[in-house]
Amino acid sequence: MSHANARLTVHGRRLIVERHRQGWPQAHIAKAMGVSRKCVHTWIVRFETEGETGLIDRSTRPHHSPTRTAADIEARVLEHRRACRQGRDGIAADLSVAPRTVSRILARHHMPHLADLDPMTGEIIRTSKTTAVRYERERPGELVHMDVKKLGRIPDGGGWRAHGRGDGSRNRKTGTGYDYVHSLVDDHSRLAYSEILDDEKGPTCAAFLERALGYFADHGITRVERLMTDNAWAYRYSLGGVCADHGIVQKFIRPHCPWQNGKVERLNRTLATEWAYRQIFTSNDERAAALAPWIEYYNTRRRHQALNGLPPISRLRPMS
Repeated sequence: MSHANARLTVHGRRLIVERHRQGWPQAHIAKAMGVSRKCVHTWIVRFETEGETGLIDRSTRPHHSPTRTAADIEARVLEHRRACRQGRDGIAADLSVAPRTVSRILARHHMPHLADLDPMTGEIIRTSKTTAVRYERERPGELVHMDVKKLGRIPDGGGWRAHGRGDGSRNRKTGTGYDYVHSLVDDHSRLAYSEILDDEKGPTCAAFLERALGYFADHGITRVERLMTDNAWAYRYSLGGVCADHGIVQKFIRPHCPWQNGKVERLNRTLATEWAYRQIFTSNDERAAALAPWIEYYNTRRRHQALNGLPPISRLRPMS
């Protein structure tokens, strides 16, 4: 198929040939068709040498691409993606390949986006919704986001992810209960802090916020100006004292609009896919012990596309 701005289709090229057979000068044909003389000459010669097939559209792909990425490098990129399920920046750093090259290789081989894959099996499970509207605060501490992620506890010996859903080990009447993962994330740097606590009550949330602010201060964010949360009772009525002590203005999202607290909502999804459900844990304590090392990795080494492939710590001043 001809491109949108093409002057000629197969029928227009055939008309050039017919007029040439009728004795029209090539200059007159070019003027009548609104194309160059060289274009007219090209199609006439191609018809004389190849016949009707010479007038059909051809691929513009070059016969040789000397600078194309070698096949063995493409194979390594694809294998690394399947094995580690990393984004382009992580693959590029591990294999010493340009990030743009990794993107083209993944697109060329129709590799699905990570958001469309099950974090444990790597199988396609859904299509994600994306938005082109992005925002980011100008300095660390200008705005932080806070939320809670509820996770079912893992029974000793492993849950259904280890043994399958039909093993009969799950008792719905006497469940193992839930862990509450409280998180605070900085809007500008994406620095994050998370803890697993027993509930999401007001005093628990307030105590977590106090410890999280201390963690932020230890990493260079000594002043938090605004705190954004949803409209949960614990947030609305139990954080006022901590916010007043630290001079923080508390802000609430519009009801039923979780995307307004999107930075921490995205962190919740990352926690689930890269920590909680990325591997099989045989006990709840084993998973809980893995959280702090993962948060350290997230803040100091994990590459963020929103930060041009750098970790959150890269946007913070080192403490003296």
